[in-house]
Amino acid sequence: MRIDFISDISCPWCALGLASFKKALDLMGNKFHYDLHFQPFELNTNLSKEGKNLFEYLSEKYGMDAERIAGTQQHLRERGDEVGFMFGKREHIWNSFDAHRLLYWAELELGLEEQYDLKMALLRAYHSEAKDISDHDVLIEIVLELGLDRRRADIVLTTDLFGIEVRELEQQWQELGINAVPSIVINREQLIQGAQPVDVFVGILMRLKSEQVN
Repeated sequence: MRIDFISDISCPWCALGLASFKKALDLMGNKFHYDLHFQPFELNTNLSKEGKNLFEYLSEKYGMDAERIAGTQQHLRERGDEVGFMFGKREHIWNSFDAHRLLYWAELELGLEEQYDLKMALLRAYHSEAKDISDHDVLIEIVLELGLDRRRADIVLTTDLFGIEVRELEQQWQELGINAVPSIVINREQLIQGAQPVDVFVGILMRLKSEQVN
């Protein structure tokens, strides 16, 4: 079964959704065989290299006031604790395009396991540790921690390599109707949206497994 997980690294609901979805997949055990692919999506493709203050960004884009932002962040922390993902204090949002180019490289040249490890490391770097995921030094540090090819990662980051491919994938998913994340597409047919609780994901996966058998 092919699973495409469409998300942005800067999106907290994507981090929560992935942690929840992966826990559901693990609960299914070896009865459920799948290939998990991460697909690019940017909350704001026009975000500058310097990024933006998170509270200003949320206020301008979604009309959220300080009280609502604080409540949402507390809700994320509580749900994150339930699935083993820690949300730290974040006060800035950065451009994620170069990180998406690294994820594309990881799948293309290294493998799906390496892409998953890189995805999780990027999500933790931003959402747990508030690191600047647009900073090439931060990205290389993550690559080194995972034992990936630093030389090749350097080439990706210091050139436009895979930029066209990432933009084409983003456009492709938007043309297919994906305009909110996280979005999970099963076998290019079934769509699951949102950071659903683990039990909801398990129920959906069990139904899909049953339909496969029948």
